[in-house]
Amino acid sequence: MEWRKCYLDLMLVPAGVLIVTAYHVWLWRKVQRQPLVTIIGINSSARRCWVASIMRDNDKKNILAVQTLRNTIMGSTLMATTSILLSSGMAAVLSSTYSIKKPVNDAVYGAHGEFMMALKYVTLLLIFMFSFLCHSLSIRFINQVNFLINTPPHDHQLCITPDYVSELLEKGVILNTAGNRLFYMALPLLLWIFGPVLVFLCAVAVVPVLYNLDIVIGNTTWKKGNVDVITNNGEFLTMV
Repeated sequence: MEWRKCYLDLMLVPAGVLIVTAYHVWLWRKVQRQPLVTIIGINSSARRCWVASIMRDNDKKNILAVQTLRNTIMGSTLMATTSILLSSGMAAVLSSTYSIKKPVNDAVYGAHGEFMMALKYVTLLLIFMFSFLCHSLSIRFINQVNFLINTPPHDHQLCITPDYVSELLEKGVILNTAGNRLFYMALPLLLWIFGPVLVFLCAVAVVPVLYNLDIVIGNTTWKKGNVDVITNNGEFLTMV
């Protein structure tokens, strides 16, 4: 394939993927270092408190725990089903005649060759398959939590502690988040069918949207025992 036909694909598509990947690497480091600045860190802390509260007063809250986890499983199931359906659609397109895989018109920038069009659909197929895998594993972990969270607290032979159940729940939630983020990443790559320029522009537009959804601006107040703890930028500052 000649350079003049595919140079935009080789420059703009990797650049767009790199921008989104770099943002998520930065977000992961932010969660590790300043968790209370991110929605992910705050929700993680809240889930750990929720698990401890449910297991401490399990006789009164066991139905609440099952209903809450069931709703989480339903969300993961919906995303897993959507991912596998889109994967099947991509596979059907790949097995069809080449005329179906052509761009909408010849004015689309980038390469239009058979190899490049196949590469676009295979890339989307792999992303949807990995998203399905993440959501399936998420359902597995949350199903385990569904049983363990109702374990009798006085059965010392099992050694099922709130920390252990929280770790399983966090693994399930992290896998669910990873599956969702892979699904979001498929949106810019879906536009690759119409040219690499749209991939880059969409990736640049997605990052500010995700930033506003992931980062908490301003002070956050937490209850630590009987004391209000005021935090700023994910760090504990004062106790009221």
